[in-house]
Amino acid sequence: MTFPLSDHFNGKTFFNPGVQIERSWRDLLRWKLNSQAAPWPQRVEMMPRRPPVPGAGEVVATWINHSTFLLQTPRGNVITDPIYSERCSPVSWAGPRRVHPPGVPFEALPRLDAVLLSHDHYDHCDLPTLQRLARREPQPRLLAPPGHADLARSAGFRSENIAELDWWQAQAIAPGFEVTFTPALHWSKRLGRPRNSRLWGGFFLKIAGVPAVHFVGDSGYHGALFHEIRARLGPPGLALVPIGAYEPRWFMAPQHCNPAEAVQIHRDLGATISVAMHWGTFPLTDEARDEPPRGLAAAQAAAGLEAGAFRVLTPGESLRMQLAGIARAATNGLGHA
Repeated sequence: MTFPLSDHFNGKTFFNPGVQIERSWRDLLRWKLNSQAAPWPQRVEMMPRRPPVPGAGEVVATWINHSTFLLQTPRGNVITDPIYSERCSPVSWAGPRRVHPPGVPFEALPRLDAVLLSHDHYDHCDLPTLQRLARREPQPRLLAPPGHADLARSAGFRSENIAELDWWQAQAIAPGFEVTFTPALHWSKRLGRPRNSRLWGGFFLKIAGVPAVHFVGDSGYHGALFHEIRARLGPPGLALVPIGAYEPRWFMAPQHCNPAEAVQIHRDLGATISVAMHWGTFPLTDEARDEPPRGLAAAQAAAGLEAGAFRVLTPGESLRMQLAGIARAATNGLGHA
């Protein structure tokens, strides 16, 4: 399938306007040969939880793991970048292995109206999980950037349930529930396709009666990018922002923000509250597992953010949010809400 030429597509590949993210095999080899990766625990034990039942006029965000959130709203439920596999890898027997179970068991997921897929990297686009979701009845819709329809069909999603959205394009999931695909500073690559043959980005959710939610996706920091999102779509009530997989900086800076840059994204977006993601599940880069939340706490203090403006949840923990206020949902383990 061909896509229209644009400021981020040249007819063959997608790109970040004005910014190049080119990391060669030589760069990768240099990183791995000189890596001073901090050790991660083999296993972090935690009790899976059932998501809470939303109250009237609430959006409930439950962090499952990595960049996977369950978002329950009065107009429908969505899941972002779902990954339930043991590894994020093209094969099941090698690659980064999870150190904790998903915070919400797959069987405990409520009815899903849509799956939001930000890009094709294995820690965000997990085909075994997508296959499980495609077998659900009713089958949820899958929203993804241009180039991902083949992956969705291979996972079992029917063509009529797949929508490919370019940057700034919007799709209604239900009456009063609109999703806009937003730019991010990143790239794409997966076995079997050339580099950057699929687009990447985030999702901005506007839901009648509850605060807007912005799922940033994977992104490096860019001074104009998040200001533009705010200018076009307004400040979100809730932003889901990556804080991990950022060391070494010489290699990761153009594609993954660090905690200080995550705080700046929060401020650029004008979010009422942000929640951290993309940390603590898979050992992908050189920083320690607990370094991203420590760095986030230091960055918040340095920026003078009020306490609770940028939160770190444990897997399975939820945040309830209404137009009038915010509160954490108390969940004590599987079967207890």
